[in-house]
Amino acid sequence: MESIIATRLSTLGHPQRLAIFRLLMRRFPDVVPAGEIAEVLGLKPSTLSAYLSALVQAGLVTQDRAGTSRRYAIDMAEAQNTFDYLLSDCCRGRPDLCTPFFSPIHKESPAMDDARYNVLFICTGNSARSIFAESILRKEAGDRFNAFSAGTKPHSELNPFAIEVLASKGHDIDVLRAKNVDEFRAPDSPKMDFVFTVCNQAANEDCPSWSGQPVSAHWGMEDPVAAEGTLAQKHLAFQQAYGALRNRILAFSALPIASLDRLSLQSAVDDIGRSKTGEPA
Repeated sequence: MESIIATRLSTLGHPQRLAIFRLLMRRFPDVVPAGEIAEVLGLKPSTLSAYLSALVQAGLVTQDRAGTSRRYAIDMAEAQNTFDYLLSDCCRGRPDLCTPFFSPIHKESPAMDDARYNVLFICTGNSARSIFAESILRKEAGDRFNAFSAGTKPHSELNPFAIEVLASKGHDIDVLRAKNVDEFRAPDSPKMDFVFTVCNQAANEDCPSWSGQPVSAHWGMEDPVAAEGTLAQKHLAFQQAYGALRNRILAFSALPIASLDRLSLQSAVDDIGRSKTGEPA
């Protein structure tokens, strides 16, 4: 096992291979086309191919094909095995150093039943998908969660189709506005327990880590704003996006968060992200 770990550490010792690994970690559980990786990281196809080959050979990344496109994903089981091996002595001798990795989510509240978890949904424009997610969680489970949303490059106005869908579903749209993710990095901002990216572009960005080590996951889905066709077809795209997010959020809000350890909770939110479909609500 030591030789395998040494190979993996050597492979990740190259800055560009490490950048690819980190990108695929942020996009997990997605399978990402090679062309998209090259575009995000600004790499030539031939150079990227060599880096990806090394990561695959090291057992950190898996590869498959969709037509003529090669697609890549983190081998999460092997990545976890690597981390476990590196931390095993630490956690036997100094478990206090490893508690951020294994401790459950908890709230500093005298009564656990009264605790609310802070959840942030991130997209690029903060005009549709993340706004949907914020609104749905607030309506469906606002007694247990404080819902927020933000964008890495937020639009000045919310998408009118999104606002129309939310209004038709009975959501309070007066509380909504487009916000920059930096608002939630200020010292006096609420400490997040969960951070979810709901668009690929936001997940592709190498953002700073969050204080407090919130549980994070990627729930990428198609952008309804990019839908083409008739007015009815565009409306349908927004209805489908709303339905898919509602299904995921209902599954998330049903999790027994207080009774799950951190690894089980992470696995559960990753599983929700693997659900790519949802029926319009």
